[in-house]
Amino acid sequence: MLNLIYFFFPLIQLFNASLNTQLMSPFSEFYKTIIATKAVTLGVDINSFTMLYNLKTATLAKLMVMIFVVLSSLPLNLLYWKKNKFFMDHVGFAVELASFNLFINAIVLTVVVRLFGLGLYLDETILTLFFISTNLYFVLRGSYTFYHERGWRLVAKSAILILFLKIALEIYRSILFFVTILML
Repeated sequence: MLNLIYFFFPLIQLFNASLNTQLMSPFSEFYKTIIATKAVTLGVDINSFTMLYNLKTATLAKLMVMIFVVLSSLPLNLLYWKKNKFFMDHVGFAVELASFNLFINAIVLTVVVRLFGLGLYLDETILTLFFISTNLYFVLRGSYTFYHERGWRLVAKSAILILFLKIALEIYRSILFFVTILML
């Protein structure tokens, strides 16, 4: 249901990566040559290419959320391999994490920002801190409840998982970049 709401309404594009976002990624130097080549192939300038790219990637990102789910379940499988869970159990946990993100970090945050006019006060740093905080909360609660992790291991694994989620997000964005380029 949340993915349906996320798909049809223009909320915060949580799993989207605009061309500007892609150019701030660790792979930006590599991407620049691909972008230049594709823009020349299409016969458009960089501003037109940016507009075409952003429109296409916004649509694709909504369809490709499940790729992020699978990517984010891989570190769960690694961190909790002694918990005797099947891989699909980790995928289920990752689906819950993605749903939590869609609800809190996309839908609720958008409503609060629009309702209270906070858009001028939100920048990338504040959003990133908010996303890390909400994800850390979910990972701590979820690891405590689902994986029955306790004490220092709970905190350590949760912190490691947040780092792995960042890596999974970068890999997802890279996949999204190449799919978008191919679909243009």
